[in-house]
Amino acid sequence: MNSRFDLNRIIDIDKWHMLQDSLSLVTKMAIITVDYKGVPVTKHSHCQSFCQAVRQDDALSSYCQKCDARGGLEAVRSNKPYVYQCHFGIVDIAIPIIVDNQYIGAIMAGQIKLRDTDMPLEQIVTRPPNAETDRKFKSLESEYRSLPVLSYEEVSTIAEMLFHLCNYIVEEAIHKNSTIDMYKKTLSLEHAAAASMSGAAPTYDHIQAMQNELSSTLIETKIKKSKTNEYRSVNSLLQPAFDYLYRHKHENVHLQDMASLCHVSPSYFSRVFTRETGENFSVFVPRLKIEWAKQLLETTDLSVNQISDELGFADPGYFIKTFKKFESLTPAVYRKIYYTENARQV
Repeated sequence: MNSRFDLNRIIDIDKWHMLQDSLSLVTKMAIITVDYKGVPVTKHSHCQSFCQAVRQDDALSSYCQKCDARGGLEAVRSNKPYVYQCHFGIVDIAIPIIVDNQYIGAIMAGQIKLRDTDMPLEQIVTRPPNAETDRKFKSLESEYRSLPVLSYEEVSTIAEMLFHLCNYIVEEAIHKNSTIDMYKKTLSLEHAAAASMSGAAPTYDHIQAMQNELSSTLIETKIKKSKTNEYRSVNSLLQPAFDYLYRHKHENVHLQDMASLCHVSPSYFSRVFTRETGENFSVFVPRLKIEWAKQLLETTDLSVNQISDELGFADPGYFIKTFKKFESLTPAVYRKIYYTENARQV
């Protein structure tokens, strides 16, 4: 397993467990996260008392483990959530976490009973009749009756929600970590080259300090990928301004002109715009232009000067300065890193 896909390294386990606890409360399901080997990377969130007792029983816990293993395999095979019944007829779900066609773990959820008793769910593990097991079950009847009850539609909806949410979070974390690693390597190389030219050997502490500073910047500023050519405003009053921005990328747009286009005063436009985007107009527009610049760097052979002209910057020097302000590196270095990483993945 490539360390890039090691679940323990990808996510902050403590924060993930807090999210898992919250999801467990909302869905009424017990939840645990396992890695690609089936080994838990979190504790159980709200494990039901019936299942806790069964999993602590030496004779019965092996059947629980077989259910987990088989459920995980079926989820990976189908590349989607797999809903099934355990050896006690309790409903569980195995939800695969798959990024770049690589299986890196799963969310195991469930420990509920189904309201729709006629639903034909597969019982993936069965136990042979056993007097001791029957006695154990009888002693836990009250715990069994207290298991949450959900409809099949609710279970299916929860399964899809967990599948998309968890895969999205892990994928974003992987891409962020990869980007930070690339920037660190490039920073080290550039610093080493500069030190070599000056005749001074860079110290480890100095490089580490620069890398830590860069990492903090990258973590605080989410690197977005604006793939669309439009922006749908929550406040319809602002839509003409966004339409104009996206259709006139080559222009240097001013707040006063956009306010006039929306038929409101500049001060009112500014307040509504900041409420909509979370940023001042003077910050949002250059950030948006840098996102477009990144797309052009990734998908075209246009030079830095041409991209600067294409996006309405006063001169290439100002474009490079603005790009570095938001991305902590120059356009040329960004393009080099992008193509290097893509070449590795091919």
